Amino acid sequence: MTHLPTRRFLIIVTCVFSVLLFIITGHSSAFSKLRSQSIFSSLNDQPTAHVIVEADDGFEFDSSRYLNGVPTHHFRDNLRSDMKYITSWISAGWTNDVMTFMNLIYLGMLTNRIPVLSTFIPSLIVDEESAIPVAFSEVFDIRGLSQALRIPILEWHEVKNISGWPRPLPNNNEEMDELGCWSVWQAVREAHKDPRNSYIPMLLSLDISYTKAPSYVKLEPLSENGLHATFWPLASLGFPHARAEASSLAAPMPSEFGQVTLPPDDQMLCYDYLFYVGASQPFEFEFDYSPAWRFVGQYMRWAPRIEHIADKYIRRSFGVTDPQTPTPPWIAIHARHGDFKSGCSPNLTPHQLLTECFAPIKAIARRVEEVRNEILARKGVDVKHVVMTSDEKDIGWWDEVQARGWYRIDLAAVRAEEGAGSEWFPVFIDAVVQSGSLGFVGNYGSTMSLIAKRRVESWRDGVVRMVKWGWVGADDVD
Repeated sequence: MTHLPTRRFLIIVTCVFSVLLFIITGHSSAFSKLRSQSIFSSLNDQPTAHVIVEADDGFEFDSSRYLNGVPTHHFRDNLRSDMKYITSWISAGWTNDVMTFMNLIYLGMLTNRIPVLSTFIPSLIVDEESAIPVAFSEVFDIRGLSQALRIPILEWHEVKNISGWPRPLPNNNEEMDELGCWSVWQAVREAHKDPRNSYIPMLLSLDISYTKAPSYVKLEPLSENGLHATFWPLASLGFPHARAEASSLAAPMPSEFGQVTLPPDDQMLCYDYLFYVGASQPFEFEFDYSPAWRFVGQYMRWAPRIEHIADKYIRRSFGVTDPQTPTPPWIAIHARHGDFKSGCSPNLTPHQLLTECFAPIKAIARRVEEVRNEILARKGVDVKHVVMTSDEKDIGWWDEVQARGWYRIDLAAVRAEEGAGSEWFPVFIDAVVQSGSLGFVGNYGSTMSLIAKRRVESWRDGVVRMVKWGWVGADDVD
């Protein structure tokens, strides 16, 4: 087959596939089954759909200090008149949504506005049909993040009463909040005739009137196929002069439900989609200078409970039963196959995908040994445990993994033991296992691998490699 350029090719394939998948599945019945409950409610019997906002122990960035009080039916009733906020919507796979939140929070820092984060909604996860929404703070330590960044960070369930998810479509417009937002999606590419679709506004009962952002927000103005916007032009829309000037360049579009036209809101600055944003490069998380990673992402640590659950299952995989025995260090591998077949030659059989497109086990093993040797040389630690995380279903492939002496988290046991609400746990546990490793071998072109790589480098001072794929011998030459 023809060898396409490797630089960013596979990531571009992944992102294009994600866009197509979202369009195809955008009206999936999965979202009609979202329920108002915490993923942990089955564990502690404490539903979290309606959160009472109370000051706790005088924490400087507690949400109660930045809202009028408890969640209100209309979000504006809870916004303080002396403060300004910023929000956006998610509509991709989970890791991409995490990266979107990093961009949003960084943009909040640039504009001196308080970020307001939505929940995660199921996309590209196992059992998507039965999965439930999960709050950002149930996955990440939002208090620790606020403390590290020295800014408040709010969640929509603290601002607006969203109990009873999914909220039924309103019988009249008075049951919804109207909001004017910027459409970045339309601005970066002429082919995008509509704003980026997301289920979050519907779940929040928000009726959005979008205004196309000015073309100068585009990172690559000469590229017809570019998808990226850039931070400071987007940030400028949060200030009076640029906002007024940009608002004069495009008329607001009628909202979906009430057909109202509103200029972009000043107090609750919002954008339709912020995944494709960089300071100087497309796909900037690939680079160690990425500002969204350096100033936000590396401080986005796991919520203690998520970390505890992951540790329980990795210790079980290693056979560590004595609670006094520390969890041994490990090297983690991420081999993403499932949807990545779209980056392979067409019409390959499942066996051919494993032998002619995806990186073979022997190539992964070579990278594992490189990582193991570098850890020993740099840190004097001889890592004995290797953990494979993958969505591969082929039994023979997993037999080959096991033959190497590598470990696997029993995700079926996770689902069986954790019960209702555990649909998200496989992806969360894989991410925690990857980030907790002393060495990591990732799947080139996967954003999950990319962010795991960043975490291992930043949090563990670890050793990382990325395995190329796409054709036979793709990873043979460095």
